Amino acid sequence: MSKSLVIVESPTKAKTITKFLGKDFKVESSFGHVRDLPQKKLGVDVEHNYEPEYVIPLKAKNTVIKLKKAAEKVDNVILATDEDREGEAIAWHLANILKLENKNSQRITFHEITKKAIEEALKTPRHLDIHLVDAQQARRILDRLVGYKLSPLLWKKVAKGLSAGRVQSVAVRLVVDREREIEKFKKEEYWSVEATLEKDKQNFVAQLVKENGKAITKLGIKNDNQAQTILDNLKSAKYIVEKIEKKETLKATPTPFTTSTLQQEAGRKLGFSAKQTMMLAQKLYEGIELGSEGSVGLITYMRTDSLNLSNYSLDNIRSYIKNEIGENYLPASAKIYKTKSKGAQEAHEAIRPTDIFKTPDEIAQYLEPRQLKLYKLIWQRTLASQMRPAILDSTIVDIKANDYTFQATGSIVKFDGFMKIYKAAVKENILPALLEKDLLNLIKLDKVQHFTQPPARYTEATLIKALEKNGIGRPSTYAPTLSTVQERNYVIKDDEKKLRPTEIGTLVNDLLVEHFPQIVDLNFTASIEKELDEIAEGKMKWQKVIGEFYDPFAKLLKEKEKEISKKELTEEKTDIKCEKCGSPMVIKMGRFGKFLACSNYPECKTTQPLFETKEESQAEETSEKCPKCGSGLKVKTGRFGKFLACSNYPTCKFTKNIQKSIGVKCPKCGQGDIVVKRSRRGKIFFACNRYPDCDYATWENPNAPQKNKKED
Repeated sequence: MSKSLVIVESPTKAKTITKFLGKDFKVESSFGHVRDLPQKKLGVDVEHNYEPEYVIPLKAKNTVIKLKKAAEKVDNVILATDEDREGEAIAWHLANILKLENKNSQRITFHEITKKAIEEALKTPRHLDIHLVDAQQARRILDRLVGYKLSPLLWKKVAKGLSAGRVQSVAVRLVVDREREIEKFKKEEYWSVEATLEKDKQNFVAQLVKENGKAITKLGIKNDNQAQTILDNLKSAKYIVEKIEKKETLKATPTPFTTSTLQQEAGRKLGFSAKQTMMLAQKLYEGIELGSEGSVGLITYMRTDSLNLSNYSLDNIRSYIKNEIGENYLPASAKIYKTKSKGAQEAHEAIRPTDIFKTPDEIAQYLEPRQLKLYKLIWQRTLASQMRPAILDSTIVDIKANDYTFQATGSIVKFDGFMKIYKAAVKENILPALLEKDLLNLIKLDKVQHFTQPPARYTEATLIKALEKNGIGRPSTYAPTLSTVQERNYVIKDDEKKLRPTEIGTLVNDLLVEHFPQIVDLNFTASIEKELDEIAEGKMKWQKVIGEFYDPFAKLLKEKEKEISKKELTEEKTDIKCEKCGSPMVIKMGRFGKFLACSNYPECKTTQPLFETKEESQAEETSEKCPKCGSGLKVKTGRFGKFLACSNYPTCKFTKNIQKSIGVKCPKCGQGDIVVKRSRRGKIFFACNRYPDCDYATWENPNAPQKNKKED
């Protein structure tokens, strides 16, 4: 009995670690959580200090039996689960289940799965950090109390199958509030005036910026008449260079990746969802088979809000830049970044490659296409964070014309710096060689109409940024939160991957805002996160945090059970009669939005889609004929946007999706066009429009690789 048993969460991680350890170590996987709150009951004793009831899930029972047998055969058990709070909690549950209190047990953590990191961790084992465990317990119990107490109220008062969550409800509120901003937005007309000028046979454009020396604001020219008056005043004007200002500007290097910024950038550059990004990153962290090298962990731990890089990694990164990119790209000293994220864990590391010398090209053959894209993004960003900034030469030229001043700006990249490896949004605009008092030729004078734009809808990336900015959630919660609100049909992605609230999402949000304002209050939710951080630091007791939240919450819940009326929330009267029994139809709210139902329910169970009545008059006529009955087809709006439906409904119920082409020919048959479609669950995919003759389909936009190639 000389072996040590090392327990990690995943079999892939176990396989990677095994190759670094000798014959005196046996590595086993817990396959994630081995103990949790029960599924079918609350599992929290609210009468006795919120004591949790933990059970071993059915799927984990065989794993637990195997781990118990393995632990009996060794002198020492090493708990090597992830370094965050959840990992600490898994280790604590393992220690309890395996009864390690009286056994020689150790806890080790590491930021990366490399031989050096594992050996260092084994040299410096520690005890379980009960404060981290308590913080994770508090989060889990809080979320259970909200979910199990509030969700049944939603089932009774709104519709079955709904749920409420502490963080997910705040995320939905942000999306709903943004949608309302867009709905209330009133666009304003404004105009701009621009001159196309010429010097030495080189044309350039200058914008009107001043009148009589006073700046013209964005909305300063309000209509066509005002713009035309300016054009009339400039008919005989001479365009003379009044002032030239040249300056050198720096474009700062990007920071290394945190969980949040990785999810945002992978969404923006690669089109990955937050969930997809984290799944790919998990595999890169735990280990990828690299031929004769075996399983290798390629990146550091991917749930982090720290911007730190270890001294060891900095030495290697600087060595790579000096020898492979060029010494002129290497700053005099390593760059140290400080995070602005609320409650960041500075002891952790940023996300980086475990070995910067493993280039994407070198290991490309071993990675799946999406894994390679993500690894390349992390590799490039890590190098860029330690390179010199880009240097731009900027020129601002003021041009006088009568009482007006035009301005032209130009910029060129003098030194590409980090942009050599990591592309950034810099548009070069080269002006001709100009001198003060130069007389310029006017090629044309234009007036351009504009309208102010409403705030943009959130994407997954921008919603994560908003959550992080407001201190809502932590690195481990962003992806599951976004995934949950979409799975619950509270929020959907449109064809442009923008997030929109559904009718049911809006209704649930409004109910929570009116009756349970704390649940969806950004400041309150952020304050809970701070208290969880204080529990992790040993400054607060977890029971106190839960008690301060739950006691008033439980009292309010009882009041609202009596106060809230389902009919007032979910039903609207109509003048429509039921086609079967003649009773009035009412508009009801279901899990997937509004529909018409007979008021004589349950005696009469007639229902029909709402668009057949309320929106019928707004349906757009088309020239297409129904293939079933020959009636005209109309453009109507349903749960997932516009579609074609027969105008002879309900006699004929033919419908047809409106196919949106993306301008790409089908790579399989070469005849059809690739169009945007939605799955039954509302997820966007891309398929050949010749289906069923051609069954080509893909989740990834075929246009994306071309776009990504430009950005790499």
